[in-house]
Amino acid sequence: MTAGRGGTPPPSLDDPCAERGPAGELLHRRRPLRGGEPCDLDVFLTGQVFMDMIFTGLPGLPPPGTELVTDGLGSAPGGIANIAVAMSRLGLRTGLAAAFGDDLFGAYLWRTLSEQENVDLRWARRITGWSTPVTVSMAYGSDRGMVTYARPLPSAGELVTAPPDAATCFVHIDRPVPDWARAARAAGALVFADLGWDPTETWSTDVLDRLDHVDVFLPNSVEAMAYTRTGTPEEALAALSARVPVVAVKQGSRGAIAVDAATGERAAAPALPVTALDPTGAGDVFAAGFVYGTLAGWSLAHRLRFANLCAGLSVRHHSGSLGAPCWGEIAAFGETGEVPAEVLEQYAFIVPYIPETELARGAGSVTRAEPTLRQGAL
Repeated sequence: MTAGRGGTPPPSLDDPCAERGPAGELLHRRRPLRGGEPCDLDVFLTGQVFMDMIFTGLPGLPPPGTELVTDGLGSAPGGIANIAVAMSRLGLRTGLAAAFGDDLFGAYLWRTLSEQENVDLRWARRITGWSTPVTVSMAYGSDRGMVTYARPLPSAGELVTAPPDAATCFVHIDRPVPDWARAARAAGALVFADLGWDPTETWSTDVLDRLDHVDVFLPNSVEAMAYTRTGTPEEALAALSARVPVVAVKQGSRGAIAVDAATGERAAAPALPVTALDPTGAGDVFAAGFVYGTLAGWSLAHRLRFANLCAGLSVRHHSGSLGAPCWGEIAAFGETGEVPAEVLEQYAFIVPYIPETELARGAGSVTRAEPTLRQGAL
């Protein structure tokens, strides 16, 4: 990204609440309550990991009794791993508590997340005799069909009994906010939350009561309007801002809008003007960018722009964690000529945060980790 080094300057090295992350970027750090030392993690999250297998280049779904052959096959950690990978690729120190099967897929996912994607799995567990959940996605045109296999997780006790030392944590309020997240918030961590589609389509407003334990809420516009019984994203944003300090409503190709109820700051940012190949996981990538921008101490408007940038880069690739951008892709994007210079200039505030090694590489040598199932991978 070569739009220049204007915009918000990075925080000073003299700032006692500042620290360099593993990718070299300088992040604002909250002062932890335990001894004044930097937090062990930037973000901590829990959830279910899936083995995602994505077939691409199909003319459609195979009719009964037929077979389709394609040369496009990718594999990647899915489920909660989508957002864990997106955060880790931005250099955030990411901890994940999840269950993994003791089969070949579980071993592949564990190795990919811990060794290739640098996700901290100290709180994860391999479950003996349990099969790793698998989702097969068949992408054709701008649509897709999916098949998922998942066995119930045997009772194995809580993965997290006490919260780790993390600056932020990420939860889904489809279910009650876990005790560990409430404890982390009491200790000073910021709780970010999202929620998914309600398969019953009852959109119980009781779900929103869980926002009492949340600091930042990141729903999409359809969910936000359904739960608040409103007719526009703007009305939904206003209703939600009465319940939680910071709300950002994702609107897909229309960008995102947000409000900080504590400061009164309001912001809107357009989506990145790129051709979308696959929007799967874009919301998770948006959330990763918003968490990063929050830790960097950016304005609400800059957080939205960066989150939209990350999400926009991700939809140019097939599926969740495969599409999450690394800093090399962010740095190279400004050299691709995909957007006009006047648009690119609006992202100039990001440049001081790009590791110097990635700026030096240029567009010709983007490093992108793409876990792909191939001979010998397991």
